[in-house]
Amino acid sequence: MTNLLANVSHDVPAGTTALFAGLLVALIVCLALEEKLHAKKSVIAGLAAAVCLLLGAMFDILPFQKVLVGGSELVQDGQTLFTGGHAVSMPVYIPGIDWGVIAIILGSSLFVDITSKSGLFTWIAIKVTKASGGDPQKLLVSYGLMTVVFSAVLNNVTAMIIVGSLTVVSLEKLNRRDKLLSFLLIEGLLTNIGGLLTLISSVPNIIVGTTAGISFVEFFLKAGPYVLVATVVTLVMGARLCGIHRLRDQAERDEARSLVESFDEKAGIESWPFFYFATVMLVLFIATIATTSVLPWIQNLEMGYVALAFAAVMLIRYSSRVDEFYKAVDWDLLGFFMCLFVVIYVMEHAQVLAAIGEGLQRVLRDIPNSTANLVDASLLLVGAAGFSSVTDNIPLAAMLSSILHNLGAPQESGLWWSVIFGANLGGNLTPIGSASTLVAVTIMHKHGLSMSFGRFVKLSAGYAVVQIILALLYVMLLIRLF
Repeated sequence: MTNLLANVSHDVPAGTTALFAGLLVALIVCLALEEKLHAKKSVIAGLAAAVCLLLGAMFDILPFQKVLVGGSELVQDGQTLFTGGHAVSMPVYIPGIDWGVIAIILGSSLFVDITSKSGLFTWIAIKVTKASGGDPQKLLVSYGLMTVVFSAVLNNVTAMIIVGSLTVVSLEKLNRRDKLLSFLLIEGLLTNIGGLLTLISSVPNIIVGTTAGISFVEFFLKAGPYVLVATVVTLVMGARLCGIHRLRDQAERDEARSLVESFDEKAGIESWPFFYFATVMLVLFIATIATTSVLPWIQNLEMGYVALAFAAVMLIRYSSRVDEFYKAVDWDLLGFFMCLFVVIYVMEHAQVLAAIGEGLQRVLRDIPNSTANLVDASLLLVGAAGFSSVTDNIPLAAMLSSILHNLGAPQESGLWWSVIFGANLGGNLTPIGSASTLVAVTIMHKHGLSMSFGRFVKLSAGYAVVQIILALLYVMLLIRLF
């Protein structure tokens, strides 16, 4: 009986691994040609998942035994075993899906959609818009900083959903819809910057940080300066490349201020009791998500539960017509993520991810003494960024942290930070590199803005390259200082 499917180790012929690596490349190419193929992402990923599962069964690389639920972990002879628990028959692809991520996306989407009905987001958006005086550049800075802060205390997906909703409302009120795509793109990129700020801001941070023994305070102190610089640079680049300028003359400023002053933040509020209730729930939602890892009982249920629970409470307000909100859920996005997780799961069993790790390991030189090895740190950061742009960065971070731990990398080694920065920043290279950038693209599509895989790469490449170069310089500085 298989106790933990994802940890099953077995020998896979090199030819089989190469075949599945080719399938992964084919999936990426098809996603890049999504619009030309006239197929949704969920269909492309779904077909890839079906083929991978079938071939996985044919080549006998997938486990089909029962899954042990509720077992106790036991380490014996260097191997992790599980004792006790209950054996459950389960389709092989079910454990491959990160249901926590699916729950966060579903719960957050429902929660934000229902909360928006209270008029709260419109109220916030108009308040921020009025504070900016209608100046597009001030709005960009305001929403950019909000994105970084939300990404640091929430998860990236929730931050993008909330800030994206506010952005749409503000720009439409200002008749600046032509800048909506630019704003959403920059915000999507900033979610992965904000995800670097604390140990609990992203799953790769948690995996690598705990393996390396980096404390919460140490993580914040070392990552904070980079996040500050990268945020400023990204906002400056965004303003210049996207033509988001300050209002030049007094006439324009007066006209914009007159326009924003005419906005009524109370106009969208149909029920003040529901408005206040939604406000309290939003504050509680943010606070609970931010402290999930330390809350009694809740920490075991994780953030997916929190998102779904808050969505369920908000649904009570519209309990007689909840189907309206179910129809508004982006099922294409959820389907894509589930199928992508299945593909990555099969790739793990086909040893594709392991081959990636082995390739990186051969490139690295003296890992135990790598605190002074700038070449190794640079190669690992760039490699991690490249691979995380086309694969799930969670198994990649787990694999690389395990390699570094087994090879004796010291806690102060810059290689740990190379993995952390690479795994997070790689998500800005492609729309499938992180959940938040994919959500940003989904919001664009929802509001009729064209954004293909290729166009996203073309627009985001400059930002991502600059952010990665800054990370390289910063890791080198960390190595020299510590």
